[in-house]
Amino acid sequence: MFIRGSKMLKKIWRWLWRSIALVIVLVLAYELWIFAHVWWYVDHNPGATAFMERRLVLLQEKMGEDAALKYRWVPYEKISIHLKRALIAAEDAKFLAHEGFDIEGIEKALKKNEKKGKVVAGGSTISQQLAKNLFLSGERSYVRKGQEAIITLMLEKMMPKRRILEIYLNVIEWGEGVYGAEAAARHYYRSSAAGLSPYQAARLAAMVPRPRYFEKRPNSPYLARQAATIEARMVQVSVPR
Repeated sequence: MFIRGSKMLKKIWRWLWRSIALVIVLVLAYELWIFAHVWWYVDHNPGATAFMERRLVLLQEKMGEDAALKYRWVPYEKISIHLKRALIAAEDAKFLAHEGFDIEGIEKALKKNEKKGKVVAGGSTISQQLAKNLFLSGERSYVRKGQEAIITLMLEKMMPKRRILEIYLNVIEWGEGVYGAEAAARHYYRSSAAGLSPYQAARLAAMVPRPRYFEKRPNSPYLARQAATIEARMVQVSVPR
């Protein structure tokens, strides 16, 4: 009886270790897949992000298979410096100084969330937001945040700040099916991304946390106040050259 139990225990341990080994191999394979894509994006433009693909599926379910995203890539130099300044002022004032994470900003966000009793601030940098947009989902979990951190480190180590900001400007959401600076400029102002004024850029930056919400509420007093605050901060912002 003891021998049978011992053999069964050995089988269980073998199965457990094989399962753990398989999980490790799958995790490493996934991280290698992410690494390869980040490396490719250093000098190749993304065709679509994980966020875009999910939103397109939802749009097609809602509006039919002919539904499409408004998206057009434009190079960094063809995007208004006002929009670059506005987004850094609004989303990540320490963008040029940090290595992917704003520890002080995260601490402030945690205190604010604790005070409010719910998540009202994230403290994510532009690099973290890009990591999430390119590869991940919008769900909130420790596993996703951990993966976001790993991808953020990859982006920061492999890309200059200019490239990170260029991709970010081209892939973030600015409304229902509206992605990137060029599509947003044309959707809201019938302008090119290069032609955005300081105030237009500030309003677009103010929309970023809740783009679909503010698209439906263009006369929101809160949006106007945020845009004015961002525009006032923009003059102090430096951008990657």
